[in-house]
Amino acid sequence: MTSIAITLENFQQVVLEESKNKLVLVAFWAEQIPESIELKDKLSARVSPFTEQMIMATVDCQTEQQIAQQFGIQGLPTAILVKNGQPLDGMSGPQTDETIATFLDKHLPKAEDLLLAQAQSALTENNLNDAMSIITQAYQLDDQRADIKLTLIDVYIQTGKIEEAQTLIDSIIMVDQDSYYQALLAKLELASQAANSPEIQTLEAELIKAPNNVEIQHQLASQYSQVNRHEDALKLLFRLVQAGEVETKDKSKELFLDVLKALPDGDAIATKYRRKLYTLMY
Repeated sequence: MTSIAITLENFQQVVLEESKNKLVLVAFWAEQIPESIELKDKLSARVSPFTEQMIMATVDCQTEQQIAQQFGIQGLPTAILVKNGQPLDGMSGPQTDETIATFLDKHLPKAEDLLLAQAQSALTENNLNDAMSIITQAYQLDDQRADIKLTLIDVYIQTGKIEEAQTLIDSIIMVDQDSYYQALLAKLELASQAANSPEIQTLEAELIKAPNNVEIQHQLASQYSQVNRHEDALKLLFRLVQAGEVETKDKSKELFLDVLKALPDGDAIATKYRRKLYTLMY
């Protein structure tokens, strides 16, 4: 992250105007005070992932004494956080990595906040693969937050993980049962109904009467896959690939690979059945 060197020329723009939209962290330093350079560099490194929330600025107290006086700087190292043109918080004297982290953590979003926003964005763009990966990371960092849980439930429903979604939605306490929760509850109900549609029930009944009918099994696997019951589809097709006649094995394998392709990268079910297929082939 490149910091902005504050001068009399850009003071108005950076300190007064920019601080209306973002926090501005101003590090005061001087060449002859190594601790001030160290603090400036450490703050810059810590703030670099948060360019959306905070601007890093520096004041060279040797060349910009007037600005240092305006801020009432008594000694170095010193850093001041500015919001809406006014000092919001500050730190002075030599700092450890821990005190710097404590200071910034009060004002910067947590890692899980950034992950949640990224996951919601991926979900909006229907990028379920990324959404699943990102929101899972957020949930690992904080598995109690309702907003993270609800987004994970949404991803679960959209990727056919109905049981996981049900388990997680049951853990949402009443105070967090907002409109998003109610919408997800309705989506989950529909997904559960679709997962056991009349077409599936009919095919399952036919398969009980004719357990060796490959065509019925193919149709059933296809129906399972359409309602995100991917593991049921893969289980059925793998048995056919494993023990099927030569003339039906290729078709079963083709359907099996189609189901695998429909699953997101890194999906545990996909990994499990790819291994099974690999073991079978080699």
